[in-house]
Amino acid sequence: MNAYKNTTIRDWSVEDRPREKLMNSGIQSLSNAELIALLIGSGTRESNAVELARNLLASVHNDLYELGKLTIDQLTSVRGIGVAKAITLLAATELGSRRNNSYKEEKIIIRNSETAYHVLYPIIGELEHEEFWIVILNRAHRVIKTEKISQGGLTGTVIDTRMILKHALDKKATSLIISHNHPSGNIKPSEADINITRKIKNAAEIMDIQVLDHIIVAGKAYFSFADEGLMT
Repeated sequence: MNAYKNTTIRDWSVEDRPREKLMNSGIQSLSNAELIALLIGSGTRESNAVELARNLLASVHNDLYELGKLTIDQLTSVRGIGVAKAITLLAATELGSRRNNSYKEEKIIIRNSETAYHVLYPIIGELEHEEFWIVILNRAHRVIKTEKISQGGLTGTVIDTRMILKHALDKKATSLIISHNHPSGNIKPSEADINITRKIKNAAEIMDIQVLDHIIVAGKAYFSFADEGLMT
C-alpha cells in the first residue's frame, strides 16, 4: 500500500500495476480503488490514479452505493476528477446497473416481497426521482415483463390506472405487482400511496387481474403492502 504513495504507476513493480495485475491475476484481484483507477486512466501531478481513486472513495466513505449516486457536479468537486473522468465513471455505473437489470425475466418467479424487491431494486433503487413500475405475472407468478408507467420528480409521479391495465391486458397477465420508489429513503407509504393502491387493486379486479403487492423501494430498504396487511 505505502509503495503507491508519491509514485507514478510506471514506477511500481509490474505485478502491482492495475492493468498488469488484472491480466495476470484476474479482475477479482483488484481492489475497488484499482478498478476505479483503470476507469479514470490517469492521476494528477500530486496523485497517481490509484491515490485519486482512493480520495474519491473516501468522499463517499468507501460506499460504492453512494458513489453510484453521485452527479457530474459532485464527482468533479473531487480534486483531480474532471468532466471526462466523471462521465466515464457515470457510464460505468450505468452499465453496472443495466447489467443487474438484464436478467431473463421469464425465469423469475415472484415468491414473496423480497423476491419482488430484488427484481425492482436494479431498476428504481438508486434513482433521484420517482418512477412507477409494474411487474406483470402469469398464473404461476412468473415474471412476464416489467413496465414503467410514469416518471415524476423528487416527491411524486402521476399514475394512470388505465395505462396499468392496458399493459397488463396486452401481456395477458393474471396478476401483477405495482411499485414505486422513494428517493428520500423513507419507506413509509403516504396516504396517496394507500389510496392509489386501493384504486388500482379495485380496477384490476374488474378485469380478473389480481394485484398481489405494492412495493415501495427506498434504496437498500423496502416496504411491502402485502406484508403489512394493506392489500385486503
